[in-house]
Amino acid sequence: MTKDMQGVTKRQVDLVVIGGGIVGLAVARALAVVPGLQILLLEKEARLAGHQTGHNSGVIHSGLYYKPGSLKANNCTAGREALYSYCAERQIPHERCGKLVVATAEAERSALQELQRRGEANGLAGLEWLEGAELRNWEPEVSGVAGLYVPQTGIVDYVGVAEAFAEDIRSQGGVVRTGCELRSVRVLPGGFKLETSAGEFGCRWLINCAGLQSDRVARLCGLTPEVQIIPFRGEYYTLVPGRSGLVRNLIYPVPDPTLPFLGVHLTRMVTGEVEAGPNAVLALKREGYYRSSFSLRDSWETLSYPGFWHLARKYWRVGAQEYYRSFRKSVMVQDLRRLVPALKVADLQRGGAGVRAQAVDKTGRLLDDFCFLEADSMIHVLNAPSPAATASLSIGATIAERARSLFSLP
Repeated sequence: MTKDMQGVTKRQVDLVVIGGGIVGLAVARALAVVPGLQILLLEKEARLAGHQTGHNSGVIHSGLYYKPGSLKANNCTAGREALYSYCAERQIPHERCGKLVVATAEAERSALQELQRRGEANGLAGLEWLEGAELRNWEPEVSGVAGLYVPQTGIVDYVGVAEAFAEDIRSQGGVVRTGCELRSVRVLPGGFKLETSAGEFGCRWLINCAGLQSDRVARLCGLTPEVQIIPFRGEYYTLVPGRSGLVRNLIYPVPDPTLPFLGVHLTRMVTGEVEAGPNAVLALKREGYYRSSFSLRDSWETLSYPGFWHLARKYWRVGAQEYYRSFRKSVMVQDLRRLVPALKVADLQRGGAGVRAQAVDKTGRLLDDFCFLEADSMIHVLNAPSPAATASLSIGATIAERARSLFSLP
């Protein structure tokens, strides 16, 4: 009997990966090559990449922003090039198009210089410093006092990447199950019993890559993580078709270094559409992609968490501005016009939204780097912020190595 058939018929496997986003798929893919290891990946939605992976704007990040030596920086650098190679091999739509980071005022010049320093420390070659009118060599409609051109940045279809990862898992005999929501976990001698919406499954080892639900899965496993997921909805506009030519590739502002968000920007996607945004507003539902989305459970968990109130006290002015911009398209256009003055209110139409799984500790600190919690026979990925999709192949390999060591795999 093949490894695949054993996993399906017996419902007893060696390893279960929870979460069918790009990180969970990358982890399962990296471990599927271990000889004799029976792997089952469980995804609660009817399709893979249904949440964070399938709701982002498809940017392949360069590694410009991240602290040198951090897990973010190291995994982004390695993962970016691995992803470009993988997409070329698998013929997944992608493009290494580069991006422009623009200082719109003299006060931002020093922060832009720091970004250049970080980028070079992270191994980015070919960064090009631009002054004033030189910006228009890359983006004719941009206005600013200085800029940094980053050639390593690109765009990709991340849903296509996720589906290719799933094919790789299956080709190695692993099993990928969708429509399989985790409901409870029993810790047994030598393993776990998982109750799901599709029945029970048993396993010896478990890796949690559940994204927006990752802290809850950790608690189902009997752990007490020191962080909680606070969901933030990123709301986008798109340029109307006749005005998409205002943006050639990607245009970003100089970000506020005290916040984990990059500010509103303009991004050409592999479809040819141009996204503008996002706002970053508190979501009242972990998987809520509309203003009207609401979950009593999710809202109560957020509002009763001490870390949220510490966070709110620190950033309430920023939060209020984000909400204001969420309801006033003219404010969004005003912010975008700092980058591209030719933009008009009529140029933007409502686009999609994504929800970011932001881990926050009890003091209100926003975790900026990847965060893992390890226990006997378990690994929990509690924070996998951007550039998780870019770095997915590297993160998958990193977590696979942790699993090999912790689980004593060959």
